[in-house]
Amino acid sequence: MTDDALAAAIAEEAGALLLAIRAEGRETGEALGDRGDREANALILARLAAARPGDFVLSEESVDDRRRCGARRAWIVDPLDGTRDYADGRDDWAVHIGLALDGRPAIGAVAVPERGRVWSTDTVTPPPPRTPGRLRVVASRTRCPAVVHRIADALGAEVIGMGSAGAKAMAVVDGRADLYLHDGGQYEWDNCAPAAVALAAGLHASRLDGSPLVYNCADPLLPDLVICRPDLADRVLAEAARRAA
Repeated sequence: MTDDALAAAIAEEAGALLLAIRAEGRETGEALGDRGDREANALILARLAAARPGDFVLSEESVDDRRRCGARRAWIVDPLDGTRDYADGRDDWAVHIGLALDGRPAIGAVAVPERGRVWSTDTVTPPPPRTPGRLRVVASRTRCPAVVHRIADALGAEVIGMGSAGAKAMAVVDGRADLYLHDGGQYEWDNCAPAAVALAAGLHASRLDGSPLVYNCADPLLPDLVICRPDLADRVLAEAARRAA
């Protein structure tokens, strides 16, 4: 099985598990989110250990093994991105299975189980042509950074709040949005798989200052990013630089 197919299969299986856990109705709120995180993480680690026993894994829900920093291959996973959204019964949560090769977001799959979709680096296609009208920016539904509104205003765009980083990035991949912006509070597991899929779809993905997204770092903090249609990248990065000056 290729790395792409493995990532997609694991993301789909973990998503199905999370749906089954919620359907049981045994837990609610924080307890439901904790169980979902824990059991999805165990499934992902087991599948990766069986299929790629020599690879390292950086997971939001596991103790970090810093030996990964010297490895060429590192799986970077978020078993349940949008835990609160999952526990609240929303549909914009996701499973992220990413693989960094030499620090690049090379392979990835994002499952949004409530939509019945898995996007993978080996099957994703470019978004359809943009429809006329205002640009659509997706951003955090609960903690939208101020820079998002400033850039959106400069572009004449509307801001659409959404949960998981994966769900937001896939909205751009699908053409339901034109731009995803974030600033502050993200880690490598939040955006490695989404960035890999977006790049495979021909989209622009970088830090807000235009520098490349680099993964498998000793410090997994990766607080900001922009994912957008390539024809928008220069305008967005110029506005971001103007706001940072």
